Amino acid sequence: MPRVIHFEISANDMEQVKEFYENVFGWEIKKWDGPDEYYLISTGESPEHGINGALFKPKEFFSATVNTIDVPDIDEYIKKVIDNGGTVVTEKIDIPGVGSFAYCKDVEGTMFGILQQDTKPE
Repeated sequence: MPRVIHFEISANDMEQVKEFYENVFGWEIKKWDGPDEYYLISTGESPEHGINGALFKPKEFFSATVNTIDVPDIDEYIKKVIDNGGTVVTEKIDIPGVGSFAYCKDVEGTMFGILQQDTKPE
């Protein structure tokens, strides 16, 4: 069964939001080497329960948290989203070393991500 494996928090003022979560929760937040302003969040050490996430700078001003769901076949789940009245917001994006990703919206417009993790050896 697909599960939530990652969250993203939008941050229009990246440094202020980063400092807030570091100070309030003690999360470790570091710049990712990928494109755009994207900071990875570590919320704890394994085997503690929980998931890690990221801060991202949205293309437009908005405030939201986006959950990403792990799926075994992204193309199949893109079709399921559409067939069940949802919308696919972005084309499928291939992220080297991570997998294939797409942003979607449910029937009420709530944004979420789906990710087929890369299983190829590096």
